[in-house]
Amino acid sequence: MCQLAQVSRAGFYRCLKGRAEIKEEMEVRSQIQEIAVEHRRRYGYRRITAELRRRGMLVNHKRVLRIMREDSLVSAHPGTLFGTNFNRDLEAYLNLASRMTLTGTNQLWVADITYIRLQREFVYLAVILDAFSRKMVGWALDQTLTSRLPVAALQQAIDQRQPMPNLVHHSDRGVQYWSGDYLKVLQQNRIIPSMSRPGNPYDNASCESFLRTLKREEIHANDYQDLGHLHTDVEAFIQQYYNRRRLHSALGYRAPEDFEKEIEQLSAVPNFAAATMSFSPGIGRATDFI
Repeated sequence: MCQLAQVSRAGFYRCLKGRAEIKEEMEVRSQIQEIAVEHRRRYGYRRITAELRRRGMLVNHKRVLRIMREDSLVSAHPGTLFGTNFNRDLEAYLNLASRMTLTGTNQLWVADITYIRLQREFVYLAVILDAFSRKMVGWALDQTLTSRLPVAALQQAIDQRQPMPNLVHHSDRGVQYWSGDYLKVLQQNRIIPSMSRPGNPYDNASCESFLRTLKREEIHANDYQDLGHLHTDVEAFIQQYYNRRRLHSALGYRAPEDFEKEIEQLSAVPNFAAATMSFSPGIGRATDFI
């Protein structure tokens, strides 16, 4: 075969080795991404290295740290990010989502971030879901986990929905949602931040359910070559299928857009109720945190 192709044996085996190294590198990255997402970026490189070894992968901790830095997965201690003001700010961002009784759209948005594995790289998807109608109102794809990714998704949601003041935005405690750029956009649009308590991501369940649906029904069913190819298909899945046609069990087997149209008709009825919140004694109103 080497004679027919006019290549040396050494060159042939170098080519095979190169392909094997790329495949092995992608598998290591995939496992690191999976562990980081599973533990909501609380694990540092040492714990992730230990978890990889538990899974039977003999990986050096220096290599894990390098990959985590390249993929913006290095966990950050809250004190190093926010200094002496962290504890004060932390008290302000209550978990408002768990206290809300929703009656319509644009009362509570839920945000989350996940990773998607392509053939030779990882990309990241940030999404924002209307918790009442389950409609995907904002999303963005990028090759980085910096704050520009969720900011792009948030800005798209704001531009499309034009929400009234006092909308609640709920997320986990990822550093992207703590960034100055992200909080600035929330403040400018009078959107109230809400965050899950550590180890209690249940209020993001609807968003995580969408991400599982997207990966199962679209991402894992296709072989994407690059970010452009992925972007085109994800856009079609969200805009043309999920929001308009896919029946949702939580909505009485209606599509999100059909459900929202019915709600718009009901909202014209006199005395249609607004969202309400319940608080323990001593906790301020939601508007106190704008």
